[in-house]
Amino acid sequence: MKSLWVFVRFLTVFVFFFRVASLTVQGFTGTYGINYGRIADNIPSPDKVATLLRAAKIKNIRIYDADQSVLKAFSGTGLELVVGLPNGFLKNMSTSEDNAMSWIKENVQSFLPETKIRGIAVGNEVLGVLDDESSEALVGAVKNLYSAIQKLHLDDVIQITTAHSQAVFANSYPPSSCIFNDNVVQYMKQLLELFSKIGSPFCLNAYPFLAYMSDPENIDINYALFQPTQGIYDPKTKLHYDNMLDAQIDAAYAALEDAGFKNMEVIVTETGWASRGDDHEAAATVNNARTYNYNLRKRLAKKKGTPLMPKRVVKGYVFAIFNEDLKSGAASERNFGLFKADGSIAYDIGFHGLESSAADTSRLFFKGIPARGWFWSHFFASAISALTLLLLSS
Repeated sequence: MKSLWVFVRFLTVFVFFFRVASLTVQGFTGTYGINYGRIADNIPSPDKVATLLRAAKIKNIRIYDADQSVLKAFSGTGLELVVGLPNGFLKNMSTSEDNAMSWIKENVQSFLPETKIRGIAVGNEVLGVLDDESSEALVGAVKNLYSAIQKLHLDDVIQITTAHSQAVFANSYPPSSCIFNDNVVQYMKQLLELFSKIGSPFCLNAYPFLAYMSDPENIDINYALFQPTQGIYDPKTKLHYDNMLDAQIDAAYAALEDAGFKNMEVIVTETGWASRGDDHEAAATVNNARTYNYNLRKRLAKKKGTPLMPKRVVKGYVFAIFNEDLKSGAASERNFGLFKADGSIAYDIGFHGLESSAADTSRLFFKGIPARGWFWSHFFASAISALTLLLLSS
């Protein structure tokens, strides 16, 4: 009898630590992720998107809000999500800790652990783009949301970040000369101090496409597309760069070092290439988009660092799953998708479209996440219940 009680207690403790270990992760656990933008009226439903991503074996997903239909559809799939707090919510979160707590409980805690929410991106491209009021609200929102996840004991489950555009930098060529713009320094310093304490990365939306478009006469398009090229040489560090994305990442590292945060990791939260554009966007072609995204995928799969940080593996979220037909602005804004609205591939970089994934989906069900996360947690819970009933009836 005593040995049976000991075994039951052991199983209980084992299950507890099994579940905690499965939740204690970083916000980005692979090297290749994808952004799931939904400013469109013709894209597949979230459950079909989950099927598509599992068949493509893309595990890390970033969304720009906390839409509950998406969070429900991704439940039990094993896909790891970074949810977003839209810029329009920043002021509300920054002025009230209670508001931040309510948002976390409703949009994050209530979906755990079935939906694997791994991070919260607080706002997007705020510093250097929006006004000072928004920048101040960003800092307050980050602090209140982090306080909320701490109080809920989710701080080793959920990572807090915010993504920046190139607008936060004063200059980035050569990479070693990069520093933060004077107009963002006061807000950036507060964010970096907090992120340094809690282990969050510096998140950068890096687009060689946009850099090339801004100066096509002086930038070699092969350098932007990861194609063979002479590249650039940084005279200060004596490092050579054969592609622009590495240079953009190392420019961020240089700015962080200048600000006193040399050890902070840089993660690329958006990068991609448009497959179609307006007349003045000549570089936005299917061929260039295919070349960039194929080479990007190969580069991330190598799990290597940059010339400046060779031991720090580059991680990146490509933009995006779908073309988004309701986005405003130039035509290129609506044509960054790897997949068309019907779920078929926009161009071939090694993925399969939605309509060809039925066989993959059935295999995934039996050999994928349900066979690991769902099965084991329920197996151990059932074992404890059965043993407890046996003990009580004896």
